[in-house]
Amino acid sequence: MAIDVLERDDLPFPRSLPEFQRLFPNEAACAAYLEHARWSDGFVCRHCGVADEPYRFANRPGVLRCRHCRRDTSLTAGTVMERTHTPLSVWFWAAYLVASQTPGMSAIQFQRQLGLSRYETAFQILHKLRVGMVRPDQDRIGGKPGEHVEADETCVGGRTRGEGRGVHHKTLVAAAVEVRQRKPGTKLNPRKNGRYAGRVRLAVVPDRSADALCGFVKSVVAPGVRIITDDWSGYAGLTKHGYDHMPIAERGDPQVAEEFMPIIHLVFSNLKTWLRGIHHGVSPQHLQAYLNEFTFRFNRRFYPFNAFRSLLGIAGDVTALTYAELYAAKSRPTTSSRPGS
Repeated sequence: MAIDVLERDDLPFPRSLPEFQRLFPNEAACAAYLEHARWSDGFVCRHCGVADEPYRFANRPGVLRCRHCRRDTSLTAGTVMERTHTPLSVWFWAAYLVASQTPGMSAIQFQRQLGLSRYETAFQILHKLRVGMVRPDQDRIGGKPGEHVEADETCVGGRTRGEGRGVHHKTLVAAAVEVRQRKPGTKLNPRKNGRYAGRVRLAVVPDRSADALCGFVKSVVAPGVRIITDDWSGYAGLTKHGYDHMPIAERGDPQVAEEFMPIIHLVFSNLKTWLRGIHHGVSPQHLQAYLNEFTFRFNRRFYPFNAFRSLLGIAGDVTALTYAELYAAKSRPTTSSRPGS
């Protein structure tokens, strides 16, 4: 059962540090919040289906025992906290820090803030929270009247030294962003002809082929939407897939890019600045997780505190990776988003 992520009167979002400390002073308070989020009308045993007051344990606040079948139910089951040995209070602090810090934080900063003894613990908690940043039923963007979508791809990574001419470890990232129009007469309306970014979608793609790029667009953009891209051949098949495709021949002219595709390039600039400024270096192995975090923050930039419970429960049907699984793939060189990448 996924946790409800919308604010309710009985489950407020903590909007300040004093409010957080008042709401979650100990493990029992965190457990009570989780229980109420999952069963707003009272506990229902997932084993026998009986609704009744469960047994609670002072030394195991994250476990409830049914009075009828005597089987245990974990409050963290089906969330990114499942099977964790880390106290619930640490997870709640972690979710609050990630949600309240607008630009985010590195694992080293995270470790210091929470007073964790091991870097690996901080790294794993952050990655599990990043899993919670993506809804399993994530909807496709676009489709609203007066909106269109810009799509493009970029290389994320820095230059290499001493490996020969033309050798690099850059990773190809595809993106699509909604372009919305500000109301006439607003203060910011003159900027970019009143256009601003709506929701964004980002994904690592293997290459610039039609299969990869059109496949990405089909998975993240609603059919029938007007979509603007450059004139790369990889996007040529969008029309036959049901999109109102408008290819733009940029030919390296920045004025053309600024006129027809300003928002997608702004997204790429923000992404690379964020990777470079906060994380300093990201391996291709974990890049998609960082893209998920950027997407999560970008799409919630106008209401960041709503992200608190989302981080803990939005991935109710997603299993977070263990630390061993995070490093199951062979380690690859670090992707550093430097200028010129």
